[in-house]
Amino acid sequence: MIEAQPIMSTRTGLHETLALLTSQLHPDANHKEDLGFLQDVFSEKSLGYLMKIHEKLKQFEQQSPTPVLHSATCLAEDLAEELQNGALEADERELLLLLSTPHLKAVLSAHDTVAQKNFDPVLPPLPEELDDGLEEESVKIVRLVKNKEPLGATIRRDDATGAVIVARIMRGGAADRSGLVHVGDELREVNGSLITHKRPVEISQILSQSQGSITLKIIPAIVEEDKLKESRVYLRALFDYTPFEDKATPCKEAGLPFKRGDILQVVSQEDATWWQAKRVADCNLRAALIPSKQFQERRLRYRMKMGSFPASVCPKIPTNERADREDCDSESALNGKDVVSPKSKAAPAFCGHPFSWEFYSASLRRNFRTRKDHQGSPGEPPTPDANNTDFLIYEEVTQYRPRPGERPRLIVLIGSLGARISELKQKVITENPQRYGLAVPHTTRARKNQEREGVEYHFISKAAFEADVQKNKFIEYGEYKDNLYGTSLESIHRVLDQNKVCLVDVQPEALKILRSREFKPYVICVKPRVYDSLFSSSSSLSVGIMEEDLQEMMQSAEQLDERYGHLVDYVLVKEDPVSASAELQAVLQRVEVEPHWVPVPWVRA
Repeated sequence: MIEAQPIMSTRTGLHETLALLTSQLHPDANHKEDLGFLQDVFSEKSLGYLMKIHEKLKQFEQQSPTPVLHSATCLAEDLAEELQNGALEADERELLLLLSTPHLKAVLSAHDTVAQKNFDPVLPPLPEELDDGLEEESVKIVRLVKNKEPLGATIRRDDATGAVIVARIMRGGAADRSGLVHVGDELREVNGSLITHKRPVEISQILSQSQGSITLKIIPAIVEEDKLKESRVYLRALFDYTPFEDKATPCKEAGLPFKRGDILQVVSQEDATWWQAKRVADCNLRAALIPSKQFQERRLRYRMKMGSFPASVCPKIPTNERADREDCDSESALNGKDVVSPKSKAAPAFCGHPFSWEFYSASLRRNFRTRKDHQGSPGEPPTPDANNTDFLIYEEVTQYRPRPGERPRLIVLIGSLGARISELKQKVITENPQRYGLAVPHTTRARKNQEREGVEYHFISKAAFEADVQKNKFIEYGEYKDNLYGTSLESIHRVLDQNKVCLVDVQPEALKILRSREFKPYVICVKPRVYDSLFSSSSSLSVGIMEEDLQEMMQSAEQLDERYGHLVDYVLVKEDPVSASAELQAVLQRVEVEPHWVPVPWVRA
């Protein structure tokens, strides 16, 4: 029995009203059991909490909030994974425990669901009647909301039946998030219009011009596509890709353009020919198509076999080979025009002069070899072999951050002819000798009076040098004025074992040896402003160097960028020695504290 009416106003909160109402309940003899039950329900703490949550949500609704990010769950998982990889302080352990609780995971999942969906406009009611011709078939009416975002699906014509079939669903797109459209579904109508006799391109145009609610009449596939968990495979692209230049792509509008060096998250590898991927740090939640590694390699081998493959080890994709069309159905996008143009990354890599501390000639010619390449000229491109060539397509990577107590990462400097890497390296080491060290080279020449063993060089006999060559102790070696010079693995280890950052400048061929789990090298390419120098007689680089030498530097730089640019982590444009030194030291500091993408074998056992 309620003895008195609770005093309420428009300012009274819902949970406060409930508490006030509970205090007014006094069960009498006739309704003791019922009112006692009601009092217990109203007094339940969980109900009070729900009322408070309701009020907070109403307040947020009035403020019209917008999400800061759409993937809080992934961010929390990445943070938890990062914490698990290292020694933890007390507050870090507490944070890891908090991130592992199911309640917080559920809250973050709910946040992402709300952040990634747009619930306007309101969908109209479903039609009450279906076409008579479809009565005997299982028909599904699907309503999707299409605002600025594409639907994220492609269609194709079935060659046998002529039916319009959903070819693929792009992960993260509107169709995928709805869970209502699946691969293999037959599309019958769009917005009430029969599309059985329309071409896929025409259907795509209808959908691209539609806004708001889109009604699809679908015959469901017998076996619907399972909703698989999104993959966490990350790849570094080793070539440039433009879908609109690729005649093999099943749907150009659904392709993902990328540049060499971009990091791609592959979210689906179900199709052996076309994977679905997203660029890391891209705000677009919907995945797009990229050629799979197997397909890209297959068509490049075919191109090499046909003799149309360039000598370059970093090939462009083929555009008209017969192999391009194998296993590729013609598809049209259910999403309209949706090609994202990536930002241009003009970062040509110039590659280096290993022993410039000893000499510098105006002709800028060298004669050095890596220890794995004892035959032929170092600058001569190898003859392509379709069976033995490792094509530059993708490299699986993961994020790596140095842990306390680990040996520093090796810093490898490569550069163009005329980059003067040695003076830049020496300047950095001189300014901070406690932190940075030099891999002291070996030589067979006689020691000069002012030189010290183990400081400028390790002086050894020619017989000992040649014996070390046979034992593969040098990452590279060469001859100058009848004397041998070389950089040994042992000299690098000596610096790293002192917990110093070791700086080496080598020919890019040596990266084949140094890119390993043992060194985890960070490769910096130093280049002068060669292009400016060609047109500026006042340039400091131009002084004492003929224009033909500058042209040679440009040609060499372009060739080396084509062959080794995919191995470069950072490009440093050398304006002058002072600014270049400051920039290099800033990069070295970031390498020690920030995470970077590295090949998976460097981190995983």
